[in-house]
Amino acid sequence: MENNQSQISNLQSQVGKFASGQVNGPVIETQGLTKRFKKVTAVAGLDLSVRKGEIFGLLGPDGAGKTTAIRMLCAIMDPTEGSARVAGFDTRKEPEEIKKRIGYMAQQFSLYGDLTVLENLTFFADIFEVGRKERQERIERLLEFARLTRFKGRRAAHLSGGMQKKLALACTLIHQPEIIFLDEPTTGVDPVSRREFWDILTELHIEGVTLFVSTPYMDEAERCSRVSLMFDGSIVVCDTPERIKGLVEGQLLELRPDGLREAAQLIADLPGVLEVQTYGDLLHVFVDDAAQRAQEMEAALAGAGIAAEGLRRTRPRMEEAFISLIRKRSEENT
Repeated sequence: MENNQSQISNLQSQVGKFASGQVNGPVIETQGLTKRFKKVTAVAGLDLSVRKGEIFGLLGPDGAGKTTAIRMLCAIMDPTEGSARVAGFDTRKEPEEIKKRIGYMAQQFSLYGDLTVLENLTFFADIFEVGRKERQERIERLLEFARLTRFKGRRAAHLSGGMQKKLALACTLIHQPEIIFLDEPTTGVDPVSRREFWDILTELHIEGVTLFVSTPYMDEAERCSRVSLMFDGSIVVCDTPERIKGLVEGQLLELRPDGLREAAQLIADLPGVLEVQTYGDLLHVFVDDAAQRAQEMEAALAGAGIAAEGLRRTRPRMEEAFISLIRKRSEENT
């Protein structure tokens, strides 16, 4: 176990080293970054500043513009307007310099299914011109790092979804990038594999690697240093998870009523109720004063013959905050 940790630490130290003097200030910075496809604006005026060593999360639903934003930052796609600098280089003018210094893991599995785990790593070592002297050592460490050593002879197409994600990350790390872009890296994998994948990302973060991660999962956003909430191509808010959760107005009550719809309609009309959200068979109710409104809520439900269990005060999560902020944005735009 100690040897395994030592190998991981050695790999992380190598991955986390920045080219001397290449980056001053933010490692990722955008100003008015915009991308239009005919009449559709996928990304609208993106202003971001990402510091070295952050786990920066780009959070939003499908169609929010996350993938388009990442492709522009990786110098794969030119913006319609605005500018971006990554690792100190302009994405329009110096794309090849950027590609040498970043790793990009696409949303869809993009490795070679007919090649084995080892063959995929060797292939990417060739692509990134990793010397023969360093290659074997890096591959061995990456296999250990990604927990794939005993599967190195298995074809990539025959791996589980979680193993494919870890192999893709290992191939992304083969040239020791300064910044890693991950586009919804855990979509479609089981909860255990998601946790294992994030354990690996956390280890990289500890060693100072900059991670730019897009995700639709609110619990993953909680793991980020800072989060930018994206909706309809624009940024709603950008801050730490704790501060974003603090932007939600009011105090939060949770309960499990019989007749969810009837209870939600009744509670929404009560004094002091700011917002009602549903979570499966739970209601989350934002109120101005939790102690006072809880008693009034219980009385109103009892008067309507609606039984309720587990009424309690709780803290907002990213999901409540995201829904609340999006609703507020939508109301402002109407």
